[in-house]
Amino acid sequence: MADSMSSEQNTPQVKTANQRGAARLAAVQALYQMDIGGSGVLEVVAEYEAHRLGQELDGETYLKADASWFRSIVSGVVRDQTKIDPLIRSVLQDDWSLSRIDSTVRAILRAGTFELLERKDVPVAVIVTEYMEIAQAFFSEDEPKLVNAVLDRIAKQVRAAAPKT
Repeated sequence: MADSMSSEQNTPQVKTANQRGAARLAAVQALYQMDIGGSGVLEVVAEYEAHRLGQELDGETYLKADASWFRSIVSGVVRDQTKIDPLIRSVLQDDWSLSRIDSTVRAILRAGTFELLERKDVPVAVIVTEYMEIAQAFFSEDEPKLVNAVLDRIAKQVRAAAPKT
């Protein structure tokens, strides 16, 4: 009986972490969809909330996600894209442009950069690890390393020192 009580007490923390991870993955998918299909933010967010988050669609079961975390990332990336994209470009190698990067990787980098900028309550290591794991879910080559390197460089710029004005 004590075992079942202690596992119940631990459940909310695990559930919250999983729901945030699911929200991050869904946000990357939504950003990718917007990038490729040209869909608007309101349309995509509404579709994900109604039909994907925690739902089954085309035989795929989507994880229950923290809907407000999902909304925050997607709308924040769209709102701050003019700040996010130049920041990503600034840490890429000189011969790489953001448009040359795979659309999925671009969505991962934008979402991760948004969180590094706006979610100071979330440790850098958590953000970088979560988005690197998302990259690993889609790619097996160099893309996860690229995500790790780019987000790490951005974190050093935006989290290490006070913001430059």
